Amino acid sequence: MPPGASPREIYTERLAGRTRRLAAAIRKRDRIGYLRLLVFLSAAAVVWYAFHGLSLWWFIIPAGVFIVLAGWQSRMERDAECVRRGIRFYEQGIARLENRWQAAVAAGAPEPGARYLDPHHPCASDLDLFGRASLFELLSTARTRGGEDRLASWLKAASGAAPAASVLTARHDAIDELRPLLDLREQIAVLGDDYRTGVNPDQLAEWSATPARPFPMWKRTLAFVFALLTAAALIWWLVTALADHNARLALFTIGAIEGSFALTMRAEILSLVHSVEEPARDLALLSELLATLEQQQFRSPLLGSLRKAIDIDGQPASRRIRSLRRLTDMVDSRDNPFIRAFGPVILWTTQTGMAIEAWRAVNGPHIAGWLDAVSEIEALSSLANYAWEHPGDPFPKFTGDSAPLFDGEEMGHPLLPDAQCVRNTVKLCAPLQLLVVSGSNMSGKSTLLRIVGVNTVLAFAGAPVRARSLTLSHLSVGASIRAVDSLEEGHSRFMAEILRLKQVLELPAPALFLLDELLGGTNSHDRAVGSEGLIRALLARRAIGLVTTHDLSLSRVADDLGPAAANVHFEDRLEDGRLVFDYKMRSGVVERSNALDLMRAVGLDV
Repeated sequence: MPPGASPREIYTERLAGRTRRLAAAIRKRDRIGYLRLLVFLSAAAVVWYAFHGLSLWWFIIPAGVFIVLAGWQSRMERDAECVRRGIRFYEQGIARLENRWQAAVAAGAPEPGARYLDPHHPCASDLDLFGRASLFELLSTARTRGGEDRLASWLKAASGAAPAASVLTARHDAIDELRPLLDLREQIAVLGDDYRTGVNPDQLAEWSATPARPFPMWKRTLAFVFALLTAAALIWWLVTALADHNARLALFTIGAIEGSFALTMRAEILSLVHSVEEPARDLALLSELLATLEQQQFRSPLLGSLRKAIDIDGQPASRRIRSLRRLTDMVDSRDNPFIRAFGPVILWTTQTGMAIEAWRAVNGPHIAGWLDAVSEIEALSSLANYAWEHPGDPFPKFTGDSAPLFDGEEMGHPLLPDAQCVRNTVKLCAPLQLLVVSGSNMSGKSTLLRIVGVNTVLAFAGAPVRARSLTLSHLSVGASIRAVDSLEEGHSRFMAEILRLKQVLELPAPALFLLDELLGGTNSHDRAVGSEGLIRALLARRAIGLVTTHDLSLSRVADDLGPAAANVHFEDRLEDGRLVFDYKMRSGVVERSNALDLMRAVGLDV
């Protein structure tokens, strides 16, 4: 692709290339299948002629060729499946750029992050951070549960313990380095048996943090010796056609001693084996992820330190994880009929359990660091992918001042397509702390709150923002835009709203508040008095923010507060009997309402 190609052009070209590669792989796989059929018929012919004088030894040739072709065809199918995952990777990229990702429900659809929904978070539900068609779903390309958890924690951090500016600057450097590494993101996307599999870091970290109690070397050596002696005695007995009395006596004697030895550790071994079953899930994906990252050399300090964390004593973490995976595969193979029959003879479970505990003693202290590094890199990679797909979105700038500041120029909403995204500028800087936003229904007031909130969340996650520029100080974000009643908690809508407002008041100062239609569930007198009291309390705590309203009495509060507050508004106009909105914010108070026009537009006779 030419250097000036857009992300969509690059995705389209790569998708076409992967599609051609898949078609070629399928044709090759099918030709191998036809060849296997021919070899099978040849083998059948050999067997038939064996009844007419041909030596059956000739059967070895087609049988061997058939086995080789079967392995070749299986490898080709794996390669084809890998290409299919690459195709889905680029299809999803194009869907994001064309704003079609919200409707994706097929295999490989983005993770919506519904498990992170928390109705008590100060802004997550109001700003659509998680769930279907959410900011998380747009951003996340993580392959592990840990990567998703890390990204979700960054998005939630804007309401409290947001990272320091130095941490965010380090993330910017890392994202800038990861941004052009599209091949790396594709390599990660096609790992694993399925497009979406998840390494659960909590279980693996908990298992690894449990103090290991490795078995003494003499016990491991004795178990190995017993296994060799019992296997040798069994072979001796079988070779003598089960007739040699000495062989049978040796087998029973050694077997009895071996069994008594194993019984002394049986409970401990079984407990150990069962404890690793759940944590060891998807170790294949984790080892492949680590191996992919180990091939990279990073220059940014943050990525360099994370890359260094996955190497211990010069031995790659991926190799160590593969060792554990082989051991857990051996545990799983106990269901194999051969192992079920002969495993007790060679102390299969006992020796495997001892080896797993020895592995944990050596590597357990490092697993948390490996998982942390993978999670961090995956979260950074998700933000880098977003940055690559939106090259016009800049990184925000952070001031070191304690005075609250929010200065966003031509901001838009990242969940809206560019064609429908009308941008507005919002600046809150001393002495101005409050914008009272009035306007008619559907004119864009609530969307403006979400634009301010979501871009602040992106900023404190370390991501680029949907704006021409954004400069802000350290702020904690609270919003009351979508207050709903709760049967489970016995709260009315009004109670849910005032509880959220209390939560916003208690945010770490200075705060950024985004309040939609304050106290809409009560009478006009209480609403006016309560709204003014809340606003004055917020401003007294050095908070800055926006409040939307239909009640023009609230707009007079801005006049009373002087330079600390100002009125802005959205408006509409009636053209040929239909309402037209331009979604542009203007100074002053709105002069007309459109409620009756909207009611008549949907057929209500008012």
